[in-house]
Amino acid sequence: MTITPQEQPAFGNITIEDDRTGLDIETLRRAFADNLFYIQGKYPEIATLNDFYLALSYTVRDRLLQRWLNTVRTATLKSDVKVVCYLSAEFLLGPHLVNNLTNLGIYEPVRQAVEASGLNFQELVEQEEEPGLGNGGLGRLAACYMDSLSTLEVPAIGYGIRYEFGIFDQEIKDGWQVEITDKWLQNGNPWEIARPEAAVKVKFGGYTESYTDETGEYRVRWIPHQVVKGIPYDTPITGYKVNTVNTLRLWKAEAPESFNFQAFNLGDYYGAVDQKVVSENITKVLYPNDEPLQGKQLRLEQQFFFVSCSLQDMIRFHLQSGGSLETFHEKFAVQLNDTHPSIGVAELMRLLVDEQGIPWNKAWEITQKTFAYTNHTLLPEALEKWPVGLFGSLLPRHLEIIYEINRRFLEELQNTNGRDGGKISRLSLIDEAGERYIRMANLAGLGSHAINGVAELHTELLKQDTLRDFYELFPEKFSNKTNGVTPRRWIVENNPRLTQLISDKIGDNWITHLDELRKLEGLVDDPEFRDRWGQIKLEIKGDLANRIRQKVGVTVNPESLFDIQVKRIHEYKRQHLNVLHIITLYNRIKEDPDINIAPRTFIFGGKAAPGYFMAKLVIKLINSVGEVVNNDPDVRDRLKVVFIPDYNVTNSQMVYPAADLSEQISTAGKEASGTGNMKFSLNGALTIGTLDGANIEIREEVGEENFFLFGLTAEEVYQRKAEGYNPWDYYYGNPQLKAVIDAISSGYFSDGDSTLFQPLVDSLLHQDQYMLFADYQAYIDCQDRVSQVWRDRDLWLRMSILNTARSGKFSSDRAIREYCEEIWQAKAVPIELADYVQAQAGLSVKS
Repeated sequence: MTITPQEQPAFGNITIEDDRTGLDIETLRRAFADNLFYIQGKYPEIATLNDFYLALSYTVRDRLLQRWLNTVRTATLKSDVKVVCYLSAEFLLGPHLVNNLTNLGIYEPVRQAVEASGLNFQELVEQEEEPGLGNGGLGRLAACYMDSLSTLEVPAIGYGIRYEFGIFDQEIKDGWQVEITDKWLQNGNPWEIARPEAAVKVKFGGYTESYTDETGEYRVRWIPHQVVKGIPYDTPITGYKVNTVNTLRLWKAEAPESFNFQAFNLGDYYGAVDQKVVSENITKVLYPNDEPLQGKQLRLEQQFFFVSCSLQDMIRFHLQSGGSLETFHEKFAVQLNDTHPSIGVAELMRLLVDEQGIPWNKAWEITQKTFAYTNHTLLPEALEKWPVGLFGSLLPRHLEIIYEINRRFLEELQNTNGRDGGKISRLSLIDEAGERYIRMANLAGLGSHAINGVAELHTELLKQDTLRDFYELFPEKFSNKTNGVTPRRWIVENNPRLTQLISDKIGDNWITHLDELRKLEGLVDDPEFRDRWGQIKLEIKGDLANRIRQKVGVTVNPESLFDIQVKRIHEYKRQHLNVLHIITLYNRIKEDPDINIAPRTFIFGGKAAPGYFMAKLVIKLINSVGEVVNNDPDVRDRLKVVFIPDYNVTNSQMVYPAADLSEQISTAGKEASGTGNMKFSLNGALTIGTLDGANIEIREEVGEENFFLFGLTAEEVYQRKAEGYNPWDYYYGNPQLKAVIDAISSGYFSDGDSTLFQPLVDSLLHQDQYMLFADYQAYIDCQDRVSQVWRDRDLWLRMSILNTARSGKFSSDRAIREYCEEIWQAKAVPIELADYVQAQAGLSVKS
């Protein structure tokens, strides 16, 4: 161990940049040692692996702080700079360390400095605990968009919640999912900086009272039952090889007063800290997104808390920099990432009208010009609705404001659209059928100047069905913004060998201009290039096979076809259709043990919401089928089934590069977009999928001959259900399907317990809401085509290369450019780095 702390010279006639920003190996080693000594307070001899990781992270953070502060300063001081504010209840960031090294362009010197200090760089990388601040695609999209905003040099702030406990860690015990608390903060988070001086207060409950102000204007004041303090924690989001470092600001809830001395002095020890406990519960835990939300007051509290904090922060920021609230929408473009932050429409109205005294009509104009709304779902149950009683008890003033917005809206509708009672009822912000609910999607749509879907099909279905009445009323608001993923994390960082091969052939400009991958098309018929592509893929598959053996105890063959489905476990995503295929192949082997079957390794990963029984039963089915298939001597290792536990960003970065086949098999018309499908294709996997979400656009881009298509279209799904879909017809009409279902029902895969999977079987036989039976045979036939193509190695490699070459559209950079040009009217603002010493506001350094 050669790392040693260095004597710090006096703060005076030294070049501060060398200590904090220098990039030569010796300077990095010295900085690493200093941070271990002065921040961690440890000698190398007694430092833990976590101490070394933290010291390294602080060393890297030092090297982005100048860019970060200059980015903030530019957004603050330049009045003509428009700032994008991305409001999202989830940000699934993934690990920061390697991502920041990649974006700063300092990966190699830092790695060498660590290794030269006698430490294992990869061990330090793996020590990082990723922030589990999201459930899946929605939160990961927000993270990709923040990366692209910084890379494109667009000033931006991501606003969200600093959940103390993120999405649960998943263990698999006896085939079942077991949820473990995600204590991501327990060992410290070196990437965030707390800003308690920027705290704001958020009100809950209580009542309102009206009064007339000194000018004779009608006013309303909100007298809350509870006040909670929001503390911001800032995390830097680096752009790729640019000076822009934007801010992710996450809010933590605290009590205004943490200790009640009066209660303590009276002997009420619990009461002395009760307010602190109640307040901090708001940001304690992330809710799994498939949990039913009705009656969950805490979820509404979380949403309002972070939105109110964020809007107050923006207003303060604008006023302190000399802006007028009448130009608020010119300074900020606020994007609502799904309906979770849609309470922001009512909250901004309250802040402008009640707190700032702006007339209603002007406030409404500012509000509509400020907000834009992204819809992420076509599932009716996922369009948030809140019971009026619950909403009014928690946010009494906002209920009044929503009523007033609705009254004016419906009155205008009646004046301009006649008295179509059905249409007016559907457009109303209040659902009056039975128990009264507030429709948050309607509030978001009405209070925003733009509404977008996240894939071409999704946007069309929004117009035709989910938000049809709003589209007919406000067609100019609607546009499509197909999702994208950041190439920096999803190929440069997670697939360095393929990245190097591509850059050796076409240069590295494709990393920020992903369309340039098209240049690879000229290499598909080069045998040497194809062979190298295939060799790299095999090496990566070998790495994943080793990890599977270590973590799961299953030995898999890297030369088999890696058939992968990793995503949140949900019936509409149809992991169980995949299982029906596995059992079909297994049955073929049992009928003829010498049958010639292309060897496959089926890999699953994903979490089920703790309260979603059927999804958890699907996980159990996958593992139970795997237990039988993996241990049957007749199979002779031609089939293997693996469930990777605790699927998250870290694990996914090993999975995407290793995939041969990407399973994107949701029922057509159910998946809004998907982004995993894009990550697979970018890394050279071939897709088997339905015409759903962004699959349609992936197929258009890569070519239908390079995509395995099966299944009903969204329109056909609708028609079958309208005609009276009966899954029994398929069950009795297809002996192969019947044999598969009967095997599950019999207890063959559950140690003879015929009751274990009966709820799943009954759901398929009596409802089959997601049309597995209708798509089964087409899926099996398509999988047979996959096996046939797999046997032709050159053809498969050619298709793999073309999938990567034609993935350029699916960069989040492209998506963000479209948002900037068509919705936000935001522009790039290159950041110039001021001299370090001069940049210290008010600091005079004298010899």
